[in-house]
Amino acid sequence: MWREINRFGRKLVEYGLAHSHFGNISVRTGDGLLITRSGSMLDEIDENMVVHCRLYQEDCFDTIASSETIVHRRIYQQTSALAIIHVHSPYAVALSLLSEEEYLVPRDTESKYFLHRIPLVTGGVGSAELAANLAGALSQHKAAIVRGHGTFAAGKILEEAYVNTCSVEHACKVHYLCTNKTTGDGTL
Repeated sequence: MWREINRFGRKLVEYGLAHSHFGNISVRTGDGLLITRSGSMLDEIDENMVVHCRLYQEDCFDTIASSETIVHRRIYQQTSALAIIHVHSPYAVALSLLSEEEYLVPRDTESKYFLHRIPLVTGGVGSAELAANLAGALSQHKAAIVRGHGTFAAGKILEEAYVNTCSVEHACKVHYLCTNKTTGDGTL
């Protein structure tokens, strides 16, 4: 499974959805989850950078796992998600800092069709508040944006979580570009 996590980690960095060290990926495994280690470079994941943690209780591996393990754990406990990707994609982060809305309603046809609307939630990095807010949002939506912190996208497989991640960033980019129309001289 680490090879699949590696494949999507590389894609996230290659397409500018994540910087090498910012973000995490997990997959549910029955009564546990595989999650990237704290500080892992997403474009260089190997078998030593993926940690198996318990799903229903903390264990000793939590100390080396991603700081967002509590968040992934809660999402798996409260939703049907089997894969989660968290990235600090630039347009989603920017939009989350500029918007005061509770939801982003995508402007483009594809994003509207696939995502409908995207919740913007709050909570500190790796906090119980963030875990609760994201689990609630992802029980009804494919992805959510954390204010100032990026996106969390869920899926039945990593590819679906990746597509949802890409779709959110695309919707945020289109929204940003439409909101900040250029003038005749090319300036915003």
